Amino acid sequence: MEDEEEEVTDMKLQIFHNTVREHIIFLLLLIVLYFASYVLISRFRRKDRDDLFSNDDDELLVYRISSWLCTFSMAIAVGAALLLPVSIASNEVLLLYPNSYYVKWLNSSLIQGLWNHVFLFSNLALFVFLPFAYLFTESTGFSGHKKGIIARAYETFTVFSLLAFVVLGLTYVLSAVMDPEKIGFLSLFNLGSVHLPFLYSCVSFLGVLLLLLCTPFGFVRLFGVVGQVLVKPHLLRDVNEEYIAFHMEEASVKRKLANLELQNVSINESLNSNGNGSYTTTATTTSSSSTTPSLSHLIQRKPLNGESHDNLAKLNERLRELESERKELNKLRKSSAFQRNFVYPLAMLLLLFFTGITVLLVVQNTLELLIGIKALPLSTRQFTLGISSLSKLGPIGAGLEVCLIFYLGATSAVGFYTMPFMRNVRPQRRKTSLSQLILNCALVLILSSALPLLSRIIGITNFDLLGDFGAIEWLGNFQIVLLYNLVFGTTTALVVANKFTATVRQELCARLVENYVIFTNYMSFIN
Repeated sequence: MEDEEEEVTDMKLQIFHNTVREHIIFLLLLIVLYFASYVLISRFRRKDRDDLFSNDDDELLVYRISSWLCTFSMAIAVGAALLLPVSIASNEVLLLYPNSYYVKWLNSSLIQGLWNHVFLFSNLALFVFLPFAYLFTESTGFSGHKKGIIARAYETFTVFSLLAFVVLGLTYVLSAVMDPEKIGFLSLFNLGSVHLPFLYSCVSFLGVLLLLLCTPFGFVRLFGVVGQVLVKPHLLRDVNEEYIAFHMEEASVKRKLANLELQNVSINESLNSNGNGSYTTTATTTSSSSTTPSLSHLIQRKPLNGESHDNLAKLNERLRELESERKELNKLRKSSAFQRNFVYPLAMLLLLFFTGITVLLVVQNTLELLIGIKALPLSTRQFTLGISSLSKLGPIGAGLEVCLIFYLGATSAVGFYTMPFMRNVRPQRRKTSLSQLILNCALVLILSSALPLLSRIIGITNFDLLGDFGAIEWLGNFQIVLLYNLVFGTTTALVVANKFTATVRQELCARLVENYVIFTNYMSFIN
């Protein structure tokens, strides 16, 4: 009897210690992500805000609270993007070191709790923290009340409550239309178990659609970004000779500009002196005869002065072109041979490899869905870490899956922020206002929360979506999942093919047009 009581006590102590350890790990991860998000936001935040509000303590406090909420939301967004890679890596670590003392803390309960915490805080950040931060920064207090932080907080809570009531009402109506059997009057009060998951399901579907739009476009844009960051190899080129030639031409253009400016200054001075002389001379024959050539000279010099201004504009434009080309050549001259001949080709080959593997996996996943081999991404079972590898290639395949997920995240971010409609929203270094930061944090949170869903839908990994992420109902719709794979694979293949065949097609079209013109001229000559 005493042994049984000791076993029960030991089990309770073990559960208590595991719970405390998990919460400590969650807290440490949150602190690290918060600090990284703070550094990232500080690079884009407009630095004159603190100076602008330094004389108003209320404005400064509002700005700081909104910045804290914005930074916290960005930390949750980064955590949501890291969920799937961390889970896959944890499973492989437990398989490689099952009896290691240093990885005993890594278990299914920890990973499951991580998914649940990220899902909870994603809902809070998206539907509570970010709207409250925006309304708090825009609030001024109700008229008739004393101005101050309390009045602004009161207005923010009032407006936020009205907005939440409207959103929840629309959510209830939409859910009742889509599934009237599960929605009743009592479900109106089930906020945490019915309405928020359904609302998050709608937002995640919107995020997946955004990823469908921007990820294929990002595959192409990423090649251009890498080409701008890295130095291309200069084969069969003498960069030093080209640099000297551009430098000499730039000096020649600068001399021409200086001469034109001197000529314009001398012409203006002569015109001003002649004009003043014509008004001050007396009405004698000698003076009139002396002023007549000056007036004709003034009329003749006006067109020449206009021409000089045109030449000045052309020379200025050419000077800007030469300066940009000289800087590019200077960058080539200073780069090392290893960077030019190894890093750039390796980066391009990796981009091609990851893009090709992604397209092949999407095609394979589509075929398996059509045949019936592959199950839908809706989670139907409780996954346990450390039992078996989810990849046929073992740790190498799991590492490839992690790299592909990060690659999808990078391409989606690049594609999203290079879309035409994001031109006014795109953050700029040291120039982004707080309202723009809040909007960008919301967009990044939507995309990062949808990244695990995208990776699971297109078959990048077989890892189950844990927690409430795997309970999103539309993931069990066969038509939606199959159509998404077809559109994603087709769009990606067409965009990449268009990228690498555009030059060849343009050259072929130019040749065909040239031959057609020659043929028509020949036929007209014969006739």
